[in-house]
Amino acid sequence: MAEITAALVKQLRDDTGLGMMDCKKALEEVGGDIAAAKDALRSKGLATAEKKAGRATKEGLVAIKVSGDNTAGAIVEVQCETDFCARNEEFQTMVHHLADLAFDAEDGEVEASETMTQALQDTLAKIGENMSYARGMKISATRVGSYLHHNGKVGVLVGVDKELDDDLLTDVCMHIAFSDPMGITPDDIPADLIEKEKQFATQEAVDSGKPQDIAEKIVEGKMRKFLEERALMEQLIAREDKYGKKKVKDVLDGAAVMAFARFAVGVD
Repeated sequence: MAEITAALVKQLRDDTGLGMMDCKKALEEVGGDIAAAKDALRSKGLATAEKKAGRATKEGLVAIKVSGDNTAGAIVEVQCETDFCARNEEFQTMVHHLADLAFDAEDGEVEASETMTQALQDTLAKIGENMSYARGMKISATRVGSYLHHNGKVGVLVGVDKELDDDLLTDVCMHIAFSDPMGITPDDIPADLIEKEKQFATQEAVDSGKPQDIAEKIVEGKMRKFLEERALMEQLIAREDKYGKKKVKDVLDGAAVMAFARFAVGVD
């Protein structure tokens, strides 16, 4: 059996980022074989992940990567148990690494790859908190803009079909972060949600005792407002101080939003 020297333990610790005692124990278990010790630590990490999987992950971070020419971007949300973990440099590095990996995926929702899962599990083994890859999105367009709130808890990625001023695109991203639209246009709002809201509005109008023709107009007005408040292009731009009382579609200079993603930690 090879001697488990301090130098050997330090080498394993440098390679894995794990604690000295964990590294020493792993080396002792495999007779000083560095490669075997790494495998043992990885297996231990997987087992640890399984034990911690039931613990709630309500904190975390959002990370974004946008190409140098602003034609593609990716956004990810990774959750953890505590804000202390979210502020850990190791965790933050891992989250940004997952954003890099998501950027290499196809457009649309990005599922966790084996490489992404392994990076997360390696970080879990080092920090000791439960953590999970919540979701990711890749967007490619003529122009892609982004916004990440200062605390890293809310991020937005948006793609439009023409070149836009940087400040304008940033303002649209900030608007999305603030207003949380459900879709780009009213057609994107789920039909079952619209029908449910219409039933509520109709019942309210009936209960008020209004004549049928008046009730129908009331319902029509409420449904129009309901859709305008939830469809991005119909919403009033949040920066009214800068653009006036205009809808998002009116400040976009003829550009159409092709896709957007708004991720807020712990919020679907």
